Amino acid sequence: MQGSAPTPDGQVSDAVSGNWVDRFAPAATRPYLRLSRADRPIGTWLLLIPCWWGLALSILWTQSLGWFDAWIALGCAAGAWLMRGAGCTWNDITDRDFDARVERTRSRPIPSGQVSVRQAVVWMVVQALVALAILLTFNRAAIALGVLSLLPVAIYPFAKRFTWWPQVFLGLAFNWGALLAWTAHAGTLNWPAVLLYLAGISWTLFYDTIYAHQDTEDDALIGVKSTARLFGTDTARWLKYFLVITVGLMGLAVIAAVQPNGSVLALAVALAGPWAMGWHMAWQLRGLDIDDNAKLLQLFRANRDTGLIPLIFFVAAMFA
Repeated sequence: MQGSAPTPDGQVSDAVSGNWVDRFAPAATRPYLRLSRADRPIGTWLLLIPCWWGLALSILWTQSLGWFDAWIALGCAAGAWLMRGAGCTWNDITDRDFDARVERTRSRPIPSGQVSVRQAVVWMVVQALVALAILLTFNRAAIALGVLSLLPVAIYPFAKRFTWWPQVFLGLAFNWGALLAWTAHAGTLNWPAVLLYLAGISWTLFYDTIYAHQDTEDDALIGVKSTARLFGTDTARWLKYFLVITVGLMGLAVIAAVQPNGSVLALAVALAGPWAMGWHMAWQLRGLDIDDNAKLLQLFRANRDTGLIPLIFFVAAMFA
C-alpha cells in the first residue's frame, strides 16, 4: 500500500475523535504533538500507571508517606507524557517506511510528509532532555534506573523485525516506571517491585496483542511480526494465560510489599486490587472479536481503567 495521503487537516486516522490537538492546538504544533501521540492519550496512561503502582506499593512497603511522594507522582506523570512522546517519535522515525505501507499508520506525521526526519529527531531530543530534568530531582538509584530505561526504549521499534514477541520488549519499556517510582520513594530496588514489573509485562502482552490484531493483514504483507500474528485464532486462549499471570504476579508483589509491615486489613484491601483487575480483563475477553478493528481499539483503550483499578485499592490500603 504505497503512498501516504494525509487525512483532512493532517489528522491521524486512529486518533481520538475531537481530541484537543486537532481542536485547540496551534496549527504549527499539531504535527509534533501528533508525533508524540498527544492526540491518543491511552499510551501515556499505560506508561504512567505502572509508575503509580510502584509508588503506591513502595509506600506500603516502607509504611511512610511524605510530601515528596506527591512530587514523585506528578513527576512521573510529566515524565510519562514526555518519554512516551520521545519514544513514539523514535518509533515513527525507525518505522517510517513500514508506516507508509500500513493503512492505519500511513497518516502519521512522518510518512504523510508533515514532519521531516530531521525535525522529528530534534523534537525527540527536546522531549528527552525535559524528561531528564525531571528525573534529576529523584535520588541517584532512580536516576540510574531512568537512564537504563533508554535501552528497552531504543530496542523496541526493531523487535518486530527479529522476534514474534515484540510485545515483550514493549512491556519491558512501558513498565519500567514500576521499578523507577518504587526506587524514587524507597531509595533501593526491592523484590516486590520486580514482581510488579513482571506483572506489568504480562499485562502489556494482554493489551498490546489485542491492539496488534488491527494490523495483522498489513503486517503479514510487509513481514512485520507480532504476538497477534503468532497466536492468530488462538489469541483468546493466550490472553487467558496472560490474565492469570498478571493477577498472580501482582498478587505476589502485594503480599511481598505489604505483609512484612502492614496490617491484615491493608493486605486484604491491596490484594483486592489484582483480583478486581482480573475481572476487568475477563470482561475484555468476553467482548473480544479479532476481526472487528473498532472493537479491538475500544478494548485496548479500556486498559486505562484496567490499570487504574488496582491503584485505587493500593491507595485505599495505605489508610486501612
